[in-house]
Amino acid sequence: MLTPIAYGLAIVLDLLVLLIGARFLLTPGAAATGYGVPAKPDGDRAYLTIKGLRDATYGVMGLALLAFAGARAEAWFMLIVALVPLFDTVIVLRNGGTKAVAFGIHFATAVTVLVSAALLFAA
Repeated sequence: MLTPIAYGLAIVLDLLVLLIGARFLLTPGAAATGYGVPAKPDGDRAYLTIKGLRDATYGVMGLALLAFAGARAEAWFMLIVALVPLFDTVIVLRNGGTKAVAFGIHFATAVTVLVSAALLFAA
């Protein structure tokens, strides 16, 4: 029973981060606002593209690890990649974003990713 839940949560998280990356590539301004730190209208496009590529790559990497290397490799990946939303929490707080977004989106994501890692280690 635990294995399908562990794999299912990992797949959902990997797909979500892939979609977040795609959103930053396709609608960077709206994605930045959703991130919690709105972009400057005239100058952040390169950084938003970098973020989009980073997130999309993490999503693809997670799916590939799960498909080709298994739950344990994905668990280690999730454990390490949880640093990204943890630091995103700090970035939002240090750049004028709200605590609600920092903790409600980014910190909650980090906790969910860590739960996914724990489930994958247990599977």
